[in-house]
Amino acid sequence: MGRMLDGIERLGNKVPHAVLLFVYLIVGVIVLSAILAFFNVSVTQEIAVPVAQDVVPYYTEAGLPAYELESGDLPHEFEIEEQTIAIRSLLTVDGIRFLFTSFVPNFAGFTVVAVVIIAMLGVGVAEEAGMMGALIRKLVQVAPRRLLTFIIVLVGILSSIATDAGYLILVPLAGAAFLQVKRNPIAGIAAGFAAVGGVFAVNMLITPLDGMLTEVTNEAIGLITNNPPAALSVTANLFFNIGFTLIMAVVVTFVTERMIEPRLGAYDPKGAGEQKQEAATLSANAESRGLSYALYFFLAGAAVVALLALIPGAPLNGRDGGSPFLDSIIFIISLLFLLAGIGFGRGAGTLTTANQVIGAAGKTIASLGGLLLLFLVISQFIAHFNYTHMPQLLAGWLADVLGRANIGAVPLLVGFIVVILLLDIIIPNAIPKWAIFAPIFVPLFVNLGVEPQTVLAAYRIGDSPLNVVTPLMAYLPFTLIVIQRYQKNAGLGSLISLMLPYVAVITVVWIVLFVLWYVLNIPLGPGYLPQL
Repeated sequence: MGRMLDGIERLGNKVPHAVLLFVYLIVGVIVLSAILAFFNVSVTQEIAVPVAQDVVPYYTEAGLPAYELESGDLPHEFEIEEQTIAIRSLLTVDGIRFLFTSFVPNFAGFTVVAVVIIAMLGVGVAEEAGMMGALIRKLVQVAPRRLLTFIIVLVGILSSIATDAGYLILVPLAGAAFLQVKRNPIAGIAAGFAAVGGVFAVNMLITPLDGMLTEVTNEAIGLITNNPPAALSVTANLFFNIGFTLIMAVVVTFVTERMIEPRLGAYDPKGAGEQKQEAATLSANAESRGLSYALYFFLAGAAVVALLALIPGAPLNGRDGGSPFLDSIIFIISLLFLLAGIGFGRGAGTLTTANQVIGAAGKTIASLGGLLLLFLVISQFIAHFNYTHMPQLLAGWLADVLGRANIGAVPLLVGFIVVILLLDIIIPNAIPKWAIFAPIFVPLFVNLGVEPQTVLAAYRIGDSPLNVVTPLMAYLPFTLIVIQRYQKNAGLGSLISLMLPYVAVITVVWIVLFVLWYVLNIPLGPGYLPQL
């Protein structure tokens, strides 16, 4: 196994720079789209699409017209619609026009850029003040050493309720925490990334993703005309999600400590890249005072946010089924880190003026330059790839092949999971994949005696593990940059070879335990059995 992973690492590191790699992929997509369009390649399928919603016009303070959805910001209602999807060439007049006119909008609409900048502002100021190092030292002091990995992994899995926050905050912190206890920080980064990305679709809490997946499933149930099952509630997979959150936390911990750390060996700081340094070597008293101030500033900010979110009619209080609080979670987390960092700097004496705080924020933004360039190229590739309709075509073809397979329920469920795993490489987002597959497989499995909640649970398994190795995962390059803080010559091959053991073990264990769960007919949620 070690030799194979070393070979994958060497091969992967020979791949051109990630920016060049995506440039080559863009060229490949342009050429392939022209070839497929020339042969009139297309697919017809039923797909879940968001229901058109009424908009309410209003005018901004600047007098400009704007519009707001009556039922909130997210499309929680879907309907089934038959669509014929044909490949669109990027070498036609319309295609070439798209290449030029969409360049700026593609990057402007690539929301991960804004998310990274906003999230890292608060964390960057806190790190520059010295708070992050002090906080990690305190965490290491109070956490049992044998449980450190498990705690980091469990927090990483639970962080999916805050969408992108886990990638941006927990992954770097996991590496720093491992370094603090003289363990290889790259193993900590791998553990954090595997937890946040590789087990993304389950959580012990109800998340916004649960609501959207459930609604798409219910629309697919509506296609069943002969004795259809009842519509699902958002708790249909609750027991499954809670159980596998804990199980996968143990699995990721096992892989980290028994496979990843032995392969990496002891950490050699001589190979480290540029790392952010704390403003000064602090005395124990200064550090303690800084943490106290950080806590005061954090609690003050949290109290204001709580008032804005909990008081009925307040700006962040829920409206029309939506959640302004959750919609603002990245900004709120960044703001709280910023306040805590300023508080630590005042207490410890590391950031005492407004100019120092602004300088720390500017330094953080400057450190993201290489990542922003990569995001620019990735945003173009994703937009061009989606324009051609190639992802939808491949998904529809795979769904048709699996749907025609004349096999039993259990093998079909396993085959369904494998197809979702493969498709996750080109369509990492959970909702578009489920919108394609739910109308096909929910009715098919119901006819085989498999409940819709079981199909949804199987989908969650397929949607998660390969998140940590697909190049279209926006936070893969971010994680690589974090690793390069500790190993400057690390490349894409290093990261992929590091994450493959997680992918393999998580996938195999999850499928085996899922089959066992199904055979034993253990409830997936309150009142929701796997079989009819």
